[in-house]
Parts: sequence; C-alpha cells; structure tokens
Amino acid sequence: MATIIHRYRALARSMRPWGFPLLYLGWAFLFWSPIFGSEESVWTGTNLILFLVGGASPLIAGVTMAWLTGGAERVRDIGHRLIDVRRIAPTWWLVVLLFWPVFDLLTAGAALAFGVTDSPIDIRAEILADLGALAFLVLLSFVLPAVEEVGLRGYYLDALQERFSPTVAGLLNGGTWAVWHAPFVYFPGYYANTTFNPELWWWLPSIVLQTLIFVWVYNNTDRSILAILVIHGMMNLTGELLGLAPELFPFQLPFLVLVAAALVVSWQRGTDTRSKDVAGAP
Repeated sequence: MATIIHRYRALARSMRPWGFPLLYLGWAFLFWSPIFGSEESVWTGTNLILFLVGGASPLIAGVTMAWLTGGAERVRDIGHRLIDVRRIAPTWWLVVLLFWPVFDLLTAGAALAFGVTDSPIDIRAEILADLGALAFLVLLSFVLPAVEEVGLRGYYLDALQERFSPTVAGLLNGGTWAVWHAPFVYFPGYYANTTFNPELWWWLPSIVLQTLIFVWVYNNTDRSILAILVIHGMMNLTGELLGLAPELFPFQLPFLVLVAAALVVSWQRGTDTRSKDVAGAP
C-alpha cells in the first residue's frame, strides 16, 4: 500500500499543476453527463444526486492533489486559510464586501444612461420574507462557492503561480473554471429560481475576467481562501438581490475587461503585493 501511495504522489508531483484540471473536470463530467438531455429538473431526483456528486469535484480534486503533493500539512494549510480572518486587512474586507455592489450599481447606471435598458435593477426585497427562496439563494451564493474555492484557488491557483505570472495563472485558472461552468446552461431548470439566464458568448469570458479580480484579492490577502469565498458569494448574492436585468450582464463584459486590464497593467509594473511565499507554501 505504501508503495502504491508513493507512486501516486510521485505522479501527482510530476503532473503539477495540470493534474488538478484533469481530476476536476474529469470527475464533474463523469457524473454530469447523464443530466444532459434529461427532461427532469437538475434539482430533483437522480439528477440532483448526480449534480451534487459531480459538483464536489473542485473540493475532491483540491484536497486530493494537496495531499498527494504536500501531505497532511498542505491540506491543513488549505483549511487554515479557509477560516483565518486575520489574513484579511480591514481595507480588503471593504473590497470583498463592496466590490460587486459598487460594480453592479455603476454598470446599471451606465446601462440606463446608454439606453441599454430602462430598468437595469429590480430590487427583490420580497425574497427576504421567503425562507425557502432565501435558503436556496444563500446556498447558491456561498455554500457551493466554498466547495469551488477550496480547490480552484486554495490549491490550483497556488500551483499555477508557482510557475506563471499572476496574469497567466489567472487566465489558466479562469479558463478551467469557465469550462466547468459551461454545462450549467444545458442543465434543465438550473436557473429556474434565479434572475440569471447566461449565454456562453458573454458568460465564459466574464468568468475568466472575474478570476483575475479574484487573483488580485487572493494575492493581497495572504492567499486567503475565505476572502475569495466572500467576494465570490457577494457576486452571486448581489446580482440576485438587486434583480439585475438580463440585458445588463453582457453589457458588463467591457467593464470587466477594463478592470482586468488595469490589474494586469499594475502587475506588469510590479505594484501588485502578491505574497512571495506561494512557491514555498506547505
């Protein structure tokens, strides 16, 4: 048994960082494949089980690869970074909590000014009175992203930044994340209880650009997985509570390009405060 584990660890180290996306995507698509073409909602019966098991792939891939490449110490490090609030300075708490509300409101104002829509937001205060809808929204906004962030940023982003610049690492990380999300538009009923109805042509590039924003936060909060979980959850929650108009989402794409471009320029100029110990992290 020890020899087999040693071989798996040697293989995982030799495949770093590419072992994660193979396991991450392979596990997900293995269980999600039967859902395609189904006439039943993804939230019911066997489809729900398949979706949840496949959806655990970022957590499974992250913890597995962390253990194989760094042992229990690396797994404990991921757990610590998931709960350690001290890594996030007060200024960065403001960033993770307010970035998406500010971004959404500014782009909503721009959409109104440019005549894209006469009703860019429709605040959904009534959802707070519906415990079932609120629980579903919180689940989508924070619990499921927690599963994603452990592997995608907690393990995979570190592995990428050991070899690549923040820009390249972010694009690779975001591209992998986008591929994982693509099947969601084909799952029957997945967005039935939300105001979000994505189209791949603008949604997938948006995911990649959002990842660059996450890299910015991650590298300035001492590699905090908690910070990324919060900003990810706020992105989801804000969009639903503000009731963003469908026309607003593709309209936001060029604004994401501008934000991402500003970050890339700052990294190129060496003003990014990325932690220098990523390569030496446990």
